[in-house]
Amino acid sequence: MALRTKPRAALVHARTAGWRVARPVRTRVDWLASRRDRADVAVFHEYAPPPSGGGNQFIRALTNELRRRGLTLEANRISGGTGACLFNSFNFDFARLRRFARDDVRMVHRVDGPIGVYRGFDDGTDRRILELNRAFANATVFQSRYSLDKHRELGLELGAPVVIPNAPDPAIFHRPAERAPLAGRKFRVIATSWSMNARKGGDVLAWLDEHVDDDRYEVTFAGQTELRFDRIRIVGPLASEPLAELLREHDVYLAASRDDPCSNALLEALACGLPAVFLRSGGHPELVGEGGIGFDELEELPGVLDRLAGELEERRAAIRVPTLGDVADRYLEVLRG
Repeated sequence: MALRTKPRAALVHARTAGWRVARPVRTRVDWLASRRDRADVAVFHEYAPPPSGGGNQFIRALTNELRRRGLTLEANRISGGTGACLFNSFNFDFARLRRFARDDVRMVHRVDGPIGVYRGFDDGTDRRILELNRAFANATVFQSRYSLDKHRELGLELGAPVVIPNAPDPAIFHRPAERAPLAGRKFRVIATSWSMNARKGGDVLAWLDEHVDDDRYEVTFAGQTELRFDRIRIVGPLASEPLAELLREHDVYLAASRDDPCSNALLEALACGLPAVFLRSGGHPELVGEGGIGFDELEELPGVLDRLAGELEERRAAIRVPTLGDVADRYLEVLRG
């Protein structure tokens, strides 16, 4: 076994070392090639194929909206004629940004978290984001007032802050043309999550699975989880279009995550016309407003569901979701200074 393992380890080491050598060389070649080019906005973000997390989904929606307006965008480089750059949290190649950044480019940093609070542990990511922000950012976009205040509470002062919430793509996440009447069927509740982070609300779902009145309520979870439920139906991760269709088949969204600064999953559900039952944590109260009812303790959840079922139309009418167009306008204002 050892004889077979050593060559494999050596091969992996050689490939890794080769990648580390090749990456700065490739960056240098790209930098030289970009000097005569230009774009309206450069975006530094490590894109992931769908289905993927909420931050990735929002960046895709935002960049698609900017392209629809006729703006030219470039990814992970800043050409010689490009005057503005949006770099996303820590989800990109730091060394590459350092190589391309220039004093005459307006640099806008979109941040998340605080990451240590959101994840439940501190691995130094927030400090690295702070260092990057201080080195390059002319302005900082926070996704919620909660996120800005929490950073300040922890002594993480980022430059020139503004608050701009996320927004879902209205071509995908929108209200249905009509809804199935409630009479004669169960009240449909749905929760969604791409991340398997325990703070995404697994404990709330596990408690609800034990205590839900399944004569009245039908509960669905769509996403990734290691949990197994007796009463809650599990649907695997879905791309945006089928996820939006599934949301529109339900009546209420359950937002159970903790310290979530600006839940894209919650915004997508609200955009599909689902009032929310939400844990009073993170940015949830800001996003929901009067379009749902909050809870603090698990034992409150059955009563909150019952109340929301009785106030469904009133709460649905109170939903207010930021439009992607307005959000794009605000990003452009910051990018243009």
